[in-house]
Amino acid sequence: MPRLSLPLPPTCLVLGLISMIILHLAFPVFDVIGSPWRYLGSIPVVAGIILNLWADRLFKRHQTEVKPFRDSTSLIEDGPFRISRNPMYLGMILICAGAAILLGSVTPFLVAAGIFWLLSRRFITVEEHDLERQFGNQYLRYRR
Repeated sequence: MPRLSLPLPPTCLVLGLISMIILHLAFPVFDVIGSPWRYLGSIPVVAGIILNLWADRLFKRHQTEVKPFRDSTSLIEDGPFRISRNPMYLGMILICAGAAILLGSVTPFLVAAGIFWLLSRRFITVEEHDLERQFGNQYLRYRR
């Protein structure tokens, strides 16, 4: 599959969230999380948004490319990148998981799992290969 055949990750996130809402309204299957527990979903949503904003700010500070499949000018190893090689994708997964909890029915969780798979297979795997090609041993040390 060509690299640019998929929408960029933020578009995948928005389409996933829209799909969650539509499936929840049309085919909820059954509720797995009831009120008031659903409101706990706001915690991962907020955490995911903060994580994405923080990582994006670091990309700008390091003056490197944030868009997938473009060459980076530096390898970011500070902030949330000390804990996760992919904090923006982690943030997106937190947003999806939180949205699924907020909605509370089964079908949004299926979409969240699909978004996780899509980000992992179509973006993270390719990006990590590209970073290894670009930064060699520096990336391999960071990856450990």
